[in-house]
Amino acid sequence: MARRVYMRTSSFLLASALFAMLTACSDTPTSTTTAKKEPEKLEPVGGQTAIFKMYQMARSWAPDAQVLKMQSMHLTEAKDGAPGMAPAWQAIFVSAAKSQSRSYTYSIVDGEGNLHKGTFAGPEEGWSGKSGNNTPFLMAAIKVDTDAAYKTAMETPASKAADYDKKNPGKPITILLERTAKHPDPAWRIIWGESVGTSNFSVLIDASTGQYLETLR
Repeated sequence: MARRVYMRTSSFLLASALFAMLTACSDTPTSTTTAKKEPEKLEPVGGQTAIFKMYQMARSWAPDAQVLKMQSMHLTEAKDGAPGMAPAWQAIFVSAAKSQSRSYTYSIVDGEGNLHKGTFAGPEEGWSGKSGNNTPFLMAAIKVDTDAAYKTAMETPASKAADYDKKNPGKPITILLERTAKHPDPAWRIIWGESVGTSNFSVLIDASTGQYLETLR
């Protein structure tokens, strides 16, 4: 009889201890460390990077696609970054085989005016060949990036860019890529102002050699 009582008591104590352990485990708060996702860094890009990304898409549209021109864009959604860099770029490619042109944009953010993040193709338009001053050129001709072109413009005494920049601090820098009849290679046009039409000072840097070409006023 005593043995049965002892066994029951032992079983009861063991069950009580096990229940207490399970209760303690369930009451212990579980700490899960959730890694905070860092906000995406929106880094403006140089013209050479942007034109290459757009060219990759343009090649799928027309294998013979050539660059007609490209220009940097100023956005309210993202800062311009260092001189020579921009949050968005717009380029026009042409195809002689298709007799068409097509605009493309590359942006680090979504923006106003149907601007999409990444590379985006616009509608096709008719193109009958060279017209005006702009001449299409091959992607291989772009060997110098825009930040280097800006640096050359500022460091070349003949350009007068450093003097102009000092007298006109804070002016936005706009960059245009085009090839004209005046120079054999495409050139980066470093513009002090929002556009060519509103600026009274810009510097041309050869996009193939990186050399200073001329100053336009």
